[in-house]
Amino acid sequence: MNRQRGVALISVLLVLSLALLLTGGMLRSHRLLVQGSAQPLQQLQLRQLGLAAEAWAQQVLEGSAITPSGPVDLSQDWARLEPAFTLEDAEIDIDIEDLSARLNLTPLLAQGQVDQVTLGRWSRLLDLLDLPALSLPQVGPVQELSQLRLLPGIDAQTLRHLEPWVVLLPKEARLNVNTAPRLLLMTLDGMEAGPAEALVNQRRAKPYASVQAFTNDALVSGLGLSSHGLGVSSRWFRITVSVTRAGSRLRLASDVERDAASGRWTVRQRRFLPFSPSELP
Repeated sequence: MNRQRGVALISVLLVLSLALLLTGGMLRSHRLLVQGSAQPLQQLQLRQLGLAAEAWAQQVLEGSAITPSGPVDLSQDWARLEPAFTLEDAEIDIDIEDLSARLNLTPLLAQGQVDQVTLGRWSRLLDLLDLPALSLPQVGPVQELSQLRLLPGIDAQTLRHLEPWVVLLPKEARLNVNTAPRLLLMTLDGMEAGPAEALVNQRRAKPYASVQAFTNDALVSGLGLSSHGLGVSSRWFRITVSVTRAGSRLRLASDVERDAASGRWTVRQRRFLPFSPSELP
């Protein structure tokens, strides 16, 4: 009898052990399932915050009194945003960049007669960046800078060096002398580092109302540079949003354009960008 009770007790203990193992496995599976479903939800929330920040930045552009012919400069509201702010439990960084402050490569890629003035600025830019001479083939419209890697002589490293300084905009886009950085001003005929730096400092207090005002400036007038391809306005901007929340991060880059006729702002392109290894937590 005692032996039978011992066998029964052992059987019960084995059943309980098996039940505990099964329950533990189910709990682990449930926890992994919850974690797996939480990650897409968190990414969705980051995207919603990023798009909300993009919409807010677009409102800032709309309120910056940008007109088709009026000057666009760094004293306007779009260029004076606070670098970061906190919304609930998320930290959000917003940057707005005038894309006309970059060298537009479209005139060099377009088929037909080569734009010699832009070609000269392109050659000087390569020299300033310590990159070898590079001739761009006339392949017609290119929509995305990453596509330049398909062209001869442009590898990933070269493109990384070029990316902050060049852009692909419609052919009529002009280099905005009110927002172009010192390096881009140095691509103009005869412009040296000293005068370019002086122009950058000077325009903070008094932006140029016209290209003629720029070329008549005492720092510029003696250089004999061409006003071809230069402007003081823009209708193309890039909104870059970085969102950090609960250890997760997202970066959104949105290219927006102001319609010259209606004045309406539209998003031309949206991209979710990776962070560099040094930026990751």
